[in-house]
Amino acid sequence: MTETPFDAETEFDSQLDRLVRLGYPALAELTESAFRDLVAPLRARAVDGAADAPAPTAARVPFLLVITRELVGVRERLALTTLAGKRKPGVLDRNYAEDDLPRFDPIKELEVPVGPAYLLFDVDRGEEFRNLAPATAMEGITAQGRLPLTIDEGLAFVTLHPAALASNRCFSLVGSRCGDKRVPALWISQGAPKLGWCWYGNPHTWLGSASARPERIGLDRSH
Repeated sequence: MTETPFDAETEFDSQLDRLVRLGYPALAELTESAFRDLVAPLRARAVDGAADAPAPTAARVPFLLVITRELVGVRERLALTTLAGKRKPGVLDRNYAEDDLPRFDPIKELEVPVGPAYLLFDVDRGEEFRNLAPATAMEGITAQGRLPLTIDEGLAFVTLHPAALASNRCFSLVGSRCGDKRVPALWISQGAPKLGWCWYGNPHTWLGSASARPERIGLDRSH
């Protein structure tokens, strides 16, 4: 039986349609058509960047359309995440102080594009790094020529492919830091996604560290 080739155009359209259904345009204070027009230039870039990519699995996807906090806030996007086949909305861990989230910025190594949206390629939830401290996982990720995910990228992963977050298959987001030893992470709590944090030096048996290819393609630049 011949496996159906991965169609990046269909995948991009599916991701964009999901964001529209979830209400992203209204949260961004845009009409649906304006929201679609905003990210439309990334469609061809997704096709080019995902050439010959395998089809998405629960653990790994060819690319993600990442919406940033410049367009929609973290709390608002988190509330629109769910587990696969579930309806309970994602929640923020109570251990985040009121002014914490804006302090978690992408680490400089990521060179995250400035702007409201960008593409991230070859995204993996990092199961091989379960029971390894994020500090150790970071060494493994960079040794593979890859880089860790940010909060925005983790939210995109779970929003667009909810099966990525599963029991004992949760993941740290080492690409967002705020200058201390905390590392954001997405895990499951009471049947819903939860954005929490763990310590950079502490391992957890159920928590890996997600990563992606280094290049991120934005709306305002070609690399």
